[in-house]
Parts: sequence; C-alpha cells; structure tokens
Amino acid sequence: MPTRQFDHEKLSVYQQSLHFVAWAGELLERLPKTLAAHNPFDRASTSIPLNIAEGTAKTTTPDRCRYFDTARGSAVECAACLDVLIARKVLRTEEIEAGKDMLIAIVSMLIGLVKSHESGRLREDGSLYFGERESGEVHE
Repeated sequence: MPTRQFDHEKLSVYQQSLHFVAWAGELLERLPKTLAAHNPFDRASTSIPLNIAEGTAKTTTPDRCRYFDTARGSAVECAACLDVLIARKVLRTEEIEAGKDMLIAIVSMLIGLVKSHESGRLREDGSLYFGERESGEVHE
C-alpha cells in the first residue's frame, strides 16, 4: 500500500528545499552564532520549505503564487547570506558552491510553479532563472 503524502511532499522543489535545509544546517553548525548572517540564514533557509508547503495548501492561484514568491525570496536571501559570508572571509567560495547550486535549482523550480499556476496549467517544471528569456536577454 502506498504511503500517504501531503501535496507539497510530492513536489520536487519541496524535496530539494529539504536537501538545502539539511546542507544549511550542517554549515550553520560550523559557524559562530554571533555572526550577523547566522540568524537570517537559518530563518531564510527554514522559510523556503515552510512557504512551499503553505502555498500548496492554498486554494486560490494568487494565494499560492504569493507563498511560492515568498519561498523564492527566501532562497535568494540565503544566496545573499552566503555571499556575505564569503565577503567577510568566513567561508571560501568552494564551501558554498553546492548550496548555491541547490538555491538556483529551487528558484528556477519556484518560478516554473508560479508560471504554471498563472497560465492555468498545474505542473512542476524547470524554468529559466529569474527574468531571463529563452533568447538569453533579461527583462524586468
């Protein structure tokens, strides 16, 4: 008999966000809690799967998209926290590459979810990163 799941648990982006939370948790254990970026990074990394789950539970497209956009914003905030840790020489670029790769994938999948909801097609697929068009040009 198949295991019962919540709808959000079936999403690849949710599963990927949990992988990122685990990766971020291991990184946070190595960093002093007194670092200014520690708490925002912890909060933002946790916010990604929580907002995906809550968005999936919403019944209207605008509500779902708002939560998916919040999750996307939290993922970008995590990327910025990692950049701050590099700029402050707390971490080396090599130490954050895996995390940045996960965040780029998460952001792309969230954009795909929002686009699929807005177009009326409920599916999870890959998407171009942020405002990039297929031609490679960027729009805002």
